[in-house]
Amino acid sequence: MKEPDSLPGRAEEPKASDEALDFLSRISPRKVNQCLFVDSLVTVSDSGRELGEFSVSVQKAIYQDEPCYLVHANSHGTIDNIPCGTSIVAYVSKSLETLEQNHHEYMKMQGHTLDRKVNIVRQDDHLVVNRVITEKEEKKKQTFTFPLHSLQGFVSEASNLLIQRILARQKKIPDKMTFLSFTADTQISVSTYTELGTKKQMVGKDLVDVFGIERTMSCGEDITETWHSYFLQDGHLASRVQIGSPVMMNLLQLPPTVSEDKDQKPVFEKKPLIWEEDMELHSKFLDRKEELKADHSSYVRHHPELKTLLADFLQFLLLRKPQDVFSFARDFFAPFDTRHPPGSSFMTSRTMIVPKTIMATRRPARIPEDLARDMILNGWDEEPIGGTDSGSDISDVEDPEYCPSGHVRPSETQSAPAEQDHDGDTAQNRTDQHSSLSKGEDQKLNCKSPALVCF
Repeated sequence: MKEPDSLPGRAEEPKASDEALDFLSRISPRKVNQCLFVDSLVTVSDSGRELGEFSVSVQKAIYQDEPCYLVHANSHGTIDNIPCGTSIVAYVSKSLETLEQNHHEYMKMQGHTLDRKVNIVRQDDHLVVNRVITEKEEKKKQTFTFPLHSLQGFVSEASNLLIQRILARQKKIPDKMTFLSFTADTQISVSTYTELGTKKQMVGKDLVDVFGIERTMSCGEDITETWHSYFLQDGHLASRVQIGSPVMMNLLQLPPTVSEDKDQKPVFEKKPLIWEEDMELHSKFLDRKEELKADHSSYVRHHPELKTLLADFLQFLLLRKPQDVFSFARDFFAPFDTRHPPGSSFMTSRTMIVPKTIMATRRPARIPEDLARDMILNGWDEEPIGGTDSGSDISDVEDPEYCPSGHVRPSETQSAPAEQDHDGDTAQNRTDQHSSLSKGEDQKLNCKSPALVCF
């Protein structure tokens, strides 16, 4: 393994300029993210004949659990009937440092093939370069190791493609911006970027403005290689040529317009939503409606006591006709909660207006205070009048034999003198009559909820 000081042709260590180091330190992920797209150009000769294709793509990736960018460049074609090509696959960090790069070049001549592969990989605090050159049947391998501290401002071929896109978007190149780079012989050299200004260029049928960048690489004493690249305003490559080469790359069709800020959310005009007129929304509404109806019907079928309870409440409400329906409903359902005793709405609405026909046939009676208290506290366990049949009709109130199921009139909060009705009977006498009724009669005295009992 050769160390960098053993490489020939380097009397003085090249260094990157301060402007180049400052540029690299100012590169933000947002600037790089604006350059994530694909360029596709064709390779043409001086006469305009298509010889091949050239493409460059940049996308986000992960390299050894580190977020980075994947750069993929390809150039393939035929020059003077000789197939040749170059491909680059590299992982570049957010600060454009090369994590790993594979650079492959080939040229297939008749009876003679030249193939060169260069692998650059970062290992700890070193950059390791492996070269494999195959010419005819001969294969030559070389390995070089460079300390990272000696490569400040180093730019690989993959990083170069990203740097040019960033410079083209900002349309300004600092003076004396010089980076470190590798020559074809894996020697450390310098590459300088210079602004070429803007010019007009035909892309398809459109005449557009393009911004030019010149990159010059020193390959030894008095030997340089220069490329001219022109870019659209959004950073897409419009043309690329190496000075002295008989071919160049041109863009044949303008790419789709790229938003200046991809993070900016599009703004859409608000339109009134009339879901009844929208076929999709109306269909969803009908489906949801049928789903709810089926679910509710299933619940009611599995809980038949629900209809009985609601019918019982409604009938009792119409009998009492309270002024405050909400308070009456609260007190009606309070006995079902053992933590809260019933309120006073039953006391304020305890008097029921009974038709005279009922009075003449069945006389209402008041239940003794001690008996009513026991019913309120303990409840009665016998089946309420009407059973669990939920088909009770409110019109049953007019039936003199009717008694609301599940209720009994509460006793007076204070003792009161016995009242006499029109027959001269007292409440005590009526209570005695009640106690003498047989179990076989239609109307039952026992109810589950304290409210009203009719005789």
